[in-house]
Amino acid sequence: MTGDTAYFDEMYQPDGGVRPAYSGYCDWFDGQDNGLMRRKHAEAETNFRKTGITFNVYGDGEAEERLIPFDMVPRVITAAEWRKLSRGIEQRVSALNAFMHDLYHRQEIIRAGRIPERLFRNNKAWLPNMVGFTPPGGIYTHIVGIDLVRTGADEFYVLEDNARTPSGVSYMLENRETMMAMFPELFMRVPVEQVSDYPRRLAKSLAACAPEGTRGKPTVAVLTPGIYNSAYFEHAFLADQMGAELVEGSDLRVIDGRVAMRTTRGYHPVDVIYRRVDDEFLDPLTFNEDSVLGVPGLMDVYRAGRLTIANAPGTGVADDKAI
Repeated sequence: MTGDTAYFDEMYQPDGGVRPAYSGYCDWFDGQDNGLMRRKHAEAETNFRKTGITFNVYGDGEAEERLIPFDMVPRVITAAEWRKLSRGIEQRVSALNAFMHDLYHRQEIIRAGRIPERLFRNNKAWLPNMVGFTPPGGIYTHIVGIDLVRTGADEFYVLEDNARTPSGVSYMLENRETMMAMFPELFMRVPVEQVSDYPRRLAKSLAACAPEGTRGKPTVAVLTPGIYNSAYFEHAFLADQMGAELVEGSDLRVIDGRVAMRTTRGYHPVDVIYRRVDDEFLDPLTFNEDSVLGVPGLMDVYRAGRLTIANAPGTGVADDKAI
């Protein structure tokens, strides 16, 4: 307790005892040599630096490249807690999709007075040219980042919803892989659910949302702003792990009503674009005419139902702080 602010200790109970979920980890951690742990931490950072597992921080000066934070003390969530969280997150994402469909169609939530119209009419995340359009499958948010904070033994709160271009999952995957490589005995002692199948699940999910009329196996591409983007490592990592194409705007063009990517055998149509480019840069003919990161005419193909964009343009209105 600090002043009037209380915090929840995830590992220890108020009486100093270890919470059951952490018992196996604490037994292992208490038996480790402090010097060895410091050396392992330095080893992990060296490995991250060699592999290029970094992100950029943009400030007033030049961009600063930093290593991802590495913490040997994990957040442990029991299976029962995860089942509850999963149900809640799935419900929340369904609600977010319904909310966005309503905002871009009947706007009943506005008519009912639940949200003031002024909050989105002049909102940069609100895209008028998405009004009346339903994305393939009716899905706006294919990948969502729900930021959670734990405030009690059985209580979690949502800090924010990241619905436009959520990032960071690759760092979690690399962190787990590094921990398993450095401390295999820990994972033999404390069984946990695997996370390494995330890229496979993501690839399957993206392929499943291909537009109607797609023939054969859908072609999925990750659209990145390029190597100078703060999350470029993740873009390249996920594309590689999914077996998808990593492309920039200059690699794509509209040909015969389809978005196609440049290959060694000519241009090949793309069915699904997992975009890591902000809305305003996606299509210079529709949004920012000075953009060199997007594809001229991309939105026309999208609105014609011949392309799926994940996440759909205009989803940012759902994670706007005021709303």
